[in-house]
Amino acid sequence: QVQLVESGGGLVQTGASLRLACAPSGRTFSRDTMGWFRQPPGKEREFVAALWRNSGNTYYADSVKGRFAISRDRTKNTVYLQMDNLKPEDTGVYYCAAAPTIILSNIYNSRGYSYWGQGTQVTVSS
Repeated sequence: QVQLVESGGGLVQTGASLRLACAPSGRTFSRDTMGWFRQPPGKEREFVAALWRNSGNTYYADSVKGRFAISRDRTKNTVYLQMDNLKPEDTGVYYCAAAPTIILSNIYNSRGYSYWGQGTQVTVSS
C-alpha cells in the first residue's frame, strides 16, 4: 500500500520555525514531483510549495516565498518543508503530495497529484 506520512507539525509562536517531513512508503517517490499544500481553517486547500521532478527546481506560493523551503533527501526517500518566520496566517493542516506524471503548469493544482498524506496540523499563535 502506497502511503505518504507527514510529521513535524505543532503549536508555535509567531516568528518560530518548524520543519515538516514527508516519508513515503510502499514505493519510491524519488522521480515524482513533490508538493506541499495546506488547508487553513474554514478555507479550501491551497498550494504552498513544489519540487519539480526533472530539474529539482522549486516553486512557492507568494505568501511563503523567502520563508519556506522545500527539499528532498533521496537517500532517505523523504521530502521536507522548512518553515521559518511563521505567521498566524500559516495556520492549517499541511499535506504532502506526490505526482508521478504532471506537467509543470499544473504543479499549483492539487488535482495534479496522485498520492496524499493524512496531513499534519500547524498552529501559529500571535
